[in-house]
Amino acid sequence: MSSPYARGERPIGAATHTVENQPPWRVDVDEYTSNAPLTAAVRSFGAAWAEECLRNAGQVVGTAAFQRDAHLANVHTPTAMTHDRWGFRLDEVEYDPSYHRVIGEAIARGAHTSAWADPRPGAHVARAAMFMLFAQVEPGHACPVSMTHAAVASIAGSPWIADDWLPRMYSRGYDPRLLVPGGKTSALIGMAMTEKQGGSDVRAGTTVGESMGGHAYQITGHKWFCSAPMSDAFLVLAHTRRSGSDEGLSCLFVPRVLPHETRNVFRIQRLKDKLGNRSNASAEVEFDGTVGLLVGEAGRGVRTIIEMVQRTRLDCVLGTAAGMRQSVAEAIWHARGREAFGAPLVDQPAMTAVLADLALEYEAAMLTGLRLAQLFEAEASDRDVALRRLATPVSKYWVCKRGPHHAYEALECLGGNGYTESFPLARRYREQPVMAIWEGSGNVIALDVLRALTRDRESGEAFADELRATAGASAILDRHVARTLALLQRLSEGEPAHAAPQARRLTEDLALALQASLMLRHAPSVDAETFIAARLGDDRGAQYGVLPTGTDAASIVTRH
Repeated sequence: MSSPYARGERPIGAATHTVENQPPWRVDVDEYTSNAPLTAAVRSFGAAWAEECLRNAGQVVGTAAFQRDAHLANVHTPTAMTHDRWGFRLDEVEYDPSYHRVIGEAIARGAHTSAWADPRPGAHVARAAMFMLFAQVEPGHACPVSMTHAAVASIAGSPWIADDWLPRMYSRGYDPRLLVPGGKTSALIGMAMTEKQGGSDVRAGTTVGESMGGHAYQITGHKWFCSAPMSDAFLVLAHTRRSGSDEGLSCLFVPRVLPHETRNVFRIQRLKDKLGNRSNASAEVEFDGTVGLLVGEAGRGVRTIIEMVQRTRLDCVLGTAAGMRQSVAEAIWHARGREAFGAPLVDQPAMTAVLADLALEYEAAMLTGLRLAQLFEAEASDRDVALRRLATPVSKYWVCKRGPHHAYEALECLGGNGYTESFPLARRYREQPVMAIWEGSGNVIALDVLRALTRDRESGEAFADELRATAGASAILDRHVARTLALLQRLSEGEPAHAAPQARRLTEDLALALQASLMLRHAPSVDAETFIAARLGDDRGAQYGVLPTGTDAASIVTRH
C-alpha cells in the first residue's frame, strides 16, 4: 500500500505540519548582478573595469554558507578574555570562527584599502561598491574594514609610521593574531577617540601623552569606546606634553604589539553590550604607560584625524545604503513568494507602493554614496574636494537617519516573520541606528554643515554648482533648490547662535536636493520623477508607500 504522502494526500493530524505559501530561502543569489541599480551606477561613476571582481564578490556573499556565517557571527558574539588561566593579562577578544571567515573574504577582495593600494580612475567607487556588497549581508565586520581604509588618509603623511604600516594595511591577507611587525604581513586599524565625560566633544578628554623623545609618547587614560579592539593598531587622541609644556590635543598611533614581541599596555575593561553591531566588539580600554607614536603635528590632532573622519562618515552612508539594499531585497523576495487575498503579495497595490518607495529610498542612498566616493578619487579636482567637505556631512546626516525607519518598514513587509531573529531584517533593524550615531550623531553633523559653510565658502558654491547640473529638468526640484540655496545664504551669513536651530532643516533640504539631482542624472525617469514627487511634491506623505497617483510602482519594483 502506498504512502498517503506519495498519493498527495494529507494524513489526518499532520496537516498543520505542511508548510505552504512561504517563499524559499533567499540564498545562492548573485547580489551584484541581481542589483540592477548598483551595476548601472558602478558603470556611470567610472568603475566598469571592476565588474568581474564585483560579480565574484556578489556570488560569494549570496551563498548559503556566507549568510550562515553572517548569522552565526551575530549569535555567537565576541567575548573579552582579560586574563589567562594563571592570571596573566591577555587583553584579547575571542570571536566565533564565522566572523573570521566573513572578514577574511572582505579583505581578500579589497573592501578595505584597494582604492589606496591600486589608485586608478574609479578605484574609490569600486571599493565603495565592494564594501556595500559585504556590508549588505554582515555589517559588523565592516567597522574595522572601514577604519583601516580611512586611517590611510591620516597616516600617509607621517613616514615614520607609514613606511612600516601602509604595506601591511594594503595586504589582502587576514590574520587575526596579535603579532610583532615582521611576523605578520597584514594589519587592521581601529580607533579610540571618545571618553566618558566628552563623547563627541573630544577636546574634553583627559587622556595624556608624555613625550619620550622623538615621535614616541607614553599614554595614560581611559577610552569609553574603542572600536574593534583586536585590531593591530589604533588612532588615539590625547593631550600631549613635551618638556613640561602642553602641546595640545594630538593624534597618536598605538600598536598592540611593540618591537621585540612586547605587548603594549592595552587593558580591555569590558565589551559594550550594544543594541546592534553585535558581531563587532567595542570595548572600554585603559592606557597606563602605553606607547604611541605621533601622527602628523603635535597639537593638531583634530586636523590630523579629520580626513579619516570624512572617510568613515562616507562609509556610514555606504553601510546604511547596503542595509537598505538587504531590506529591499528581502522584502521583495518575500512578497513575490507569498500570496494574500487571492493574489501574490507583490501584486497587491498597497504592498507594491510600499516596496517601490523602499526601493527608491535605497537607490537614492546608493547613488549618494557612490557620488561621494567619486569625490574622494585620487584625481579629484579642487572643486570635488570643496564639494565633499559639505556633501559628506550632509549625506551622512540624512541617509543614516533614514536607515532605521527604512529597515522597520521592510521588516513589516514580512509580517510576524520579519520580527523574528530567524530572518535577517530584525538584525538589520537593530543595526541601522549605529550608522547615525557613529562618527557624529545628528546635531553634531548638522552643526558641522554650518561650520563647513562659514569656514569654507567654496564648499557651498561647489554644492550649488552640483545642483545646477539638473536645473530645468524638474520644476518641483527647481523650486526646492531655490528655497534651499536661499536658506543656505541666510544661515551662512548670520550669527552661528541664530543659525544653529535651523541646522537640521538646512541639512535635510540640501540632502534631498542632492539625492533628487542624482536620481535625475542616473536613474530611469519614472524612478527619478516618482522620488522627487514623493519627497518634495505638494502631496507628499510622511510614510513609505505614499506615492503620487498614477505611479507605475510595479515597474520600479521589477527593476529592483
